[in-house]
Amino acid sequence: MSLLSGLKDLGLGGLEDMEVFESAKKKDENVKIEPPKLEETDFIYEKNFKCPVCEAEVPTKIMKTGKSKLISQDKDLRPHYEGIDSVKYDVVVCDFCGYSALKNYFKPLTPTQLSEIKKKICQTVKVKRYRDDTISYEQAFERYQLTLACAVVRKAKNSEKAYICLKTAWLLRGYAEDLQQKGEASEDDLKEFQEKEQEYLRNAYNGFMEAVSNEAFPICGMDESTIDYLLAVLAYEMGDYEAAGRLVSKLIVSRNAPTRMKDKARDLKDELLLKMKENK
Repeated sequence: MSLLSGLKDLGLGGLEDMEVFESAKKKDENVKIEPPKLEETDFIYEKNFKCPVCEAEVPTKIMKTGKSKLISQDKDLRPHYEGIDSVKYDVVVCDFCGYSALKNYFKPLTPTQLSEIKKKICQTVKVKRYRDDTISYEQAFERYQLTLACAVVRKAKNSEKAYICLKTAWLLRGYAEDLQQKGEASEDDLKEFQEKEQEYLRNAYNGFMEAVSNEAFPICGMDESTIDYLLAVLAYEMGDYEAAGRLVSKLIVSRNAPTRMKDKARDLKDELLLKMKENK
C-alpha cells in the first residue's frame, strides 16, 4: 500500500504512486561525482627560514612533501610531479638582504663567506619581493641565477654549484615545455631555451667531474652510483661518448650499484651504442 494512497479524493490521484524516499542506488546512477581539480597552490605551503646573513625570518613557498605524486623522471633525473614543477620551489631568497641558496644549503656561513656576501651581494642587489600565489618560471629562473651568483661569491663547493646548474637546466626545460604546451613559444624561442639548457648542463657536468675528484660521497645527497649514472647521462648529452661509455660500464659491473641503477645504465648503453653507430 502506498503512503500516498487516498490522494485521489483530493484530486491528486496521479501522485499516489510516487516514491517518498528516492533510493541511494538510483541517485548514484544519475549523479556523477567529479574529483576536485587540484591547482598548483594545493601542492605548496609557506615555511619560514632564518637568513644566515641578516637573520631575518624569510617566508618561502616550498612544495608539500608527499602531496604530489612522482610520475616519472627524465634521463638526467629531472623529476616530474603531478600538478607542479617542484624545481621552481627549491630556492630560498631573503627578501631583506638578497642572499639566496638552494633550500637544503640555506645554512650558517663562515665569517669569510658572510663578509663576501655582504660586500658583493647585499650592498648592490635590488631585492624583488613577489607576493603571487605561485612562483612563475620567469621568477624562478631569476632566483636560480641569484643563487648561483651567491654560491660563486661565497666559494661554495663545486658539487653545490654543479647542482644549481643542473637544476637550472631542469627549470629551463620545464619553462620551454610549459610555453610550448600553451602555444606561446616560437621555434626561435625553443632553440634559445635549448641552448641555455645545454650551457647549464655543460657546467653541471664539469662541476660534478671536479667534485668526484675532491669531495666525499654522498655528493648533493647522491651516492656514487647515482652520480656515476648522472655523469654518464651528461657526458652523453655533451657528446663525450667515450666518457659516457666508461661510466656506464663501471655501473653495470659494480657490485654496489642497485638493480634499478644498473637497468638505467643498460638502457643508456643501448642508446649510446646506437648513437655511436649512427656517427660512424
